[in-house]
Amino acid sequence: QVQLVESGGGLVEAGGSLTLSCVASGFTFSRYDMNWFRQAPGKNRELVARITKYNNAAYYPDSLRGRFAISRDNAKNTVYLQLNSLKLEDTAVYYCECNINQGSFWGQGTQVTVSS
Repeated sequence: QVQLVESGGGLVEAGGSLTLSCVASGFTFSRYDMNWFRQAPGKNRELVARITKYNNAAYYPDSLRGRFAISRDNAKNTVYLQLNSLKLEDTAVYYCECNINQGSFWGQGTQVTVSS
């Protein structure tokens, strides 16, 4: 079955960096776009990055472009999210997600906490 397992979250000071990883299994990873979302306490889940299956083209919301970077390694079935210049408001649970045959699959999430 489809599994997505995130890791790499933690506590970091404002201005610092983290790299999140999501290891996928149960499907042909290279054939699908992959997404990172986040959800802060009391807020809706929001898309933070997408990487396409064809040419690894990346998409970011305007508010995050320049600080976050998504990449993938199809040989390792892994998608990464590099978080740079972290701000207090980046504190959230970060999830990877994949849409397969109109079904949405999510990992369990990894907590990122940014301290002042």
